[in-house]
Amino acid sequence: MQTVMVGLGERSYEIIISKNIIDAVGNRLKQVTAANDFYLVADDRVAGLYAERLLASIKKAGHRVELITFAHGEENKNLATIAALASKLARFGADRMSCLVALGGGVTGDITGFLAASYMRGIDFIQVPTSLLAQVDSSVGGKTGVDIPEGKNLIGAFYQPRAVFIDPLILKSLPETEFLNGIAEVIKYGVIWDRDFFSELEGKRSRIMSMDSAVLAEMIRRCCEIKAEVVAADEREGDLRRVLNFGHTIGHAVEAASRFEIAHGAAVAMGMAAAARLAVLCGHLADEEAERIMTLIVDFDLPVVIPPQLDRREIGNYLLTDKKTVGGKVFFVLPEAIGRVIITSDVSAAVIDKVL
Repeated sequence: MQTVMVGLGERSYEIIISKNIIDAVGNRLKQVTAANDFYLVADDRVAGLYAERLLASIKKAGHRVELITFAHGEENKNLATIAALASKLARFGADRMSCLVALGGGVTGDITGFLAASYMRGIDFIQVPTSLLAQVDSSVGGKTGVDIPEGKNLIGAFYQPRAVFIDPLILKSLPETEFLNGIAEVIKYGVIWDRDFFSELEGKRSRIMSMDSAVLAEMIRRCCEIKAEVVAADEREGDLRRVLNFGHTIGHAVEAASRFEIAHGAAVAMGMAAAARLAVLCGHLADEEAERIMTLIVDFDLPVVIPPQLDRREIGNYLLTDKKTVGGKVFFVLPEAIGRVIITSDVSAAVIDKVL
């Protein structure tokens, strides 16, 4: 078992990484929350895969628990889903001493976290992420929210979980495309923070793709450590935390322009490649460093080119409504070298158009 602490004073919490931890969550609940009853939130796909195990764990520990589900997919990450789930909670009699348990990927974590932040003005919640993307990124740090037609994650709140329980063995049941979605976020951490970690990803690709349990656990731990360090220094994205948006500025615009047919990880991969190109054109990054970034993305079978059929003007419009845009200026996270990035809005429209 490995643990990572997210240090946020009275809101601090542990990330626990362990094989089969999903079967032990119930016994740990009293250590992380004073809640009297629990509501397991999962989409209709994940519920059929893992809910029975987690429900059994919670019931065995003597807790009351109910399962509430919603239709899977990014297209259902919206206010209508929040309203429907809140109504279910109310009908079950959930109160301020209730606790939500998010079981699933990034969409489920974002929805559950925002629901917890909103229901009765805030109740406890716990993350049990089942995708690599959620395990290394979205389940940690307290960013919650939903999409509206004008953009991704434009409605939300900073709201920290009481704990995060990560079971690396669950990853072995993921389709390869879902696993690779998470790898995009893993690569991000190497580019923004840790050059040695980036080199390890280059050297351990085959072991990662063969689902070597020890390598996966260590990879997840390091990603969580990096994110915990960044979040502890800047919880509400005032400055430093914005480095975690590397690849996401253009990535989110690509997702939205594709009507979310392009998966988040693939869009982030395209966004990281675009950011590397922008960095070279703006004189921040050497060609050979950009080439290493591109090569690693491609080596993990992720895309580096935005599909030609997507409307570039529409992508540009989504950039302007992105929550990282301030005063009409689009802010980009651009690498200066692998392991070091800058945040800047000093990128001309002509350069952005050229890269798109």
